[in-house]
Amino acid sequence: MSGLKLFLSTFWRKSFQNIKAAASANRISSNYFRSRYKPFILLYNLHRYHFYGKNNYVSRLGYATLGSVGLYLTASEHSTDEDWIFSAAQIGDVQQIVRYCGKEKNKISPDTRHTLGWTLLMVASANGHADVVRELLKMGAQPDLQDEYHNPKKTADMLGLNPISVLRTRENDFCTVMNGRANYAGFSALHYAALADVEDVTKILVEAGADPSLRDHAGRKPFDYAREGSLTKRTLIEYAKQKEALLQLEERKRFPLEQRLRQFIVGQQGAINTVAAAVRRKENGWADDEHPLVFLFLGSSGIGKTELAKQVANYIHKDNPQGFIRLDMSEYQTKHEVAKLIGAPPGYIGHDEGGQLTKHLAKQKDAVVLFDEVDKAHPDVLTVLLQLFDEGRLTDGKGKLIECKNAIFVMTSNLASGEIARYGLKLREEAENISKSKIDGNSTIDVEVEDKEEITVSRQFKDNIVRPILKKHFARDEFLGRINEIVYFLPFSRQELLTLVTMELNSWAKKAKSRHSVELKWESGVLGCLADGYDIHYGARSIKYEVERRVVNKIALAAEKGLLEKECNIMVTTTENGVINISIKKKGESNYNIVV
Repeated sequence: MSGLKLFLSTFWRKSFQNIKAAASANRISSNYFRSRYKPFILLYNLHRYHFYGKNNYVSRLGYATLGSVGLYLTASEHSTDEDWIFSAAQIGDVQQIVRYCGKEKNKISPDTRHTLGWTLLMVASANGHADVVRELLKMGAQPDLQDEYHNPKKTADMLGLNPISVLRTRENDFCTVMNGRANYAGFSALHYAALADVEDVTKILVEAGADPSLRDHAGRKPFDYAREGSLTKRTLIEYAKQKEALLQLEERKRFPLEQRLRQFIVGQQGAINTVAAAVRRKENGWADDEHPLVFLFLGSSGIGKTELAKQVANYIHKDNPQGFIRLDMSEYQTKHEVAKLIGAPPGYIGHDEGGQLTKHLAKQKDAVVLFDEVDKAHPDVLTVLLQLFDEGRLTDGKGKLIECKNAIFVMTSNLASGEIARYGLKLREEAENISKSKIDGNSTIDVEVEDKEEITVSRQFKDNIVRPILKKHFARDEFLGRINEIVYFLPFSRQELLTLVTMELNSWAKKAKSRHSVELKWESGVLGCLADGYDIHYGARSIKYEVERRVVNKIALAAEKGLLEKECNIMVTTTENGVINISIKKKGESNYNIVV
């Protein structure tokens, strides 16, 4: 009997060890092992109960058999397919995935989640099983679901588990080669494919619609985890560009450039329409590919010239700060400062630093470049710009050629600003008179007048008034000839001034609330009173200064006197004589009291 015991013990022990070793070598998880080899384990337990029990032989045999059968039935009753289906995805068992995740009734959803937060598609992607990934996607698995597993400690805290147990489960039931201690919250299947550097799985996912721009908990996209220079990273970058281009196209169909610019620019409808039309031609391939797009913005200070250039850059380049380059041309008033623009030649100080224009254009060749106050630049600087506009390329101080035919160049100038302002006011006055006469029914003018917002500058004014001023200053026709569009910024209308005043007061109301817990309100008559402070030579800045001088200064004085308390209300009012008053209502009071 002892010999039989020794033989069976050795047989079961060796067999059990061999199966566990095979399972480990093939990265079979503990759940899958227990499920697949459950009958073997039960027979092994039957052997142990039979030979090592403490009761007599018959009792030991009966109890062991009944116990094993009961244990098997109990395990079968409480063990579900979800317990080991993740292991099938882990080892690439396509047949089992198809069997249990099919379309038949009561089958497991392809998007089912593990207790710790990951999906079948994530497991298959992390382990590089392209066949399983393809099959799950066919069954309707969503490629952009994100992992809810954080790290062992946080996940254990969230689920009330032991961190060591969570770590062991992560390593056994997900992927044995990935660091289970790292934070994977927000990872999609594409993140895992990139981290595992599996190019075929990556391609399957992106072709199925996986979003290559999806960000995880740390704000990183899938290609941030791909190995530098790998096929996986190149694939992700390529598909990300394609997806971004499609999204931009769809967005621009729904949200044209004109509509976007009007959100940030008050008035200037004519300037917005001119710029948007030119940018649209270039983007859609209906422009000269051999030359960059060049604008000259004319108008008084504070009228929106610089802001329009910024918003065009934001529209084209989204969140990329390198997409907008601004150069103050008042810093280039002497001849030797050309080197500062394109870089000093070899042997001179600053050679290694590069030019302020060329070093930025080298990084972003399709940037929007703003030459602010170009009329103040030295003529030699204008010669460099002429080469840039005419040939779409520039040679820096090191002799390196920079191609920038896809760039957009915007020059701003105050030249002829007085003439443009007076002309604009005259146009608005004429339009208002015609509108009034049409309303009264007394109009004898056989002219169709457009909306005030779309008043256009006449060709006669451009040729006879503005162009001679420009030609006299720049002293070269070829420079003006390379400008695609000269854009005119007209003075604000009365309604636009009221909008500007409202925007400025709203800005100060937000500051009052966030900084001092004070509520700032105003009567409607205040808007017109402050709009009267508009100066056509300073544009929107004059409105900003008017609000600060007549409203903010008085509020600051009241604060200095100790009249402002937290959670009080400030009301800005005006008298018939145009005097601005500040009234305060303290917390708990019902009436306002004039204090300044």
